[in-house]
Amino acid sequence: MAKPKKVNIYFCQSCGYESSKWMGQCPGCREWNTFVEEAVEKKSAGKIKSVQGGNEELKPAKISEIDMQSKQRMKTGFEELDRVLGGGIVPGSLVLVGGDPGNLHCCCRFVEI
Repeated sequence: MAKPKKVNIYFCQSCGYESSKWMGQCPGCREWNTFVEEAVEKKSAGKIKSVQGGNEELKPAKISEIDMQSKQRMKTGFEELDRVLGGGIVPGSLVLVGGDPGNLHCCCRFVEI
């Protein structure tokens, strides 16, 4: 097993904001010259073995191995949005739609699943 790597992290003494480099002014509390340096051990990421989800065991898969048509999709009523989402919203998924302010020319709908 590999040894944890030691790195230096800077903490704000006023609010606890954490940064990888020293800053004159803390972005969290806006105080000046409050950062102190501390050496901490960086934990290395372990291997993902499997994830338990519901009644089935889930394992990481390559994108090319994923069956994109296996989930039934719900139509939103907006043809272009359905096209972008691959045919509609997948039940249990979360979709964030963003854009420039004032350019959304449709009504927002909340779909209860």
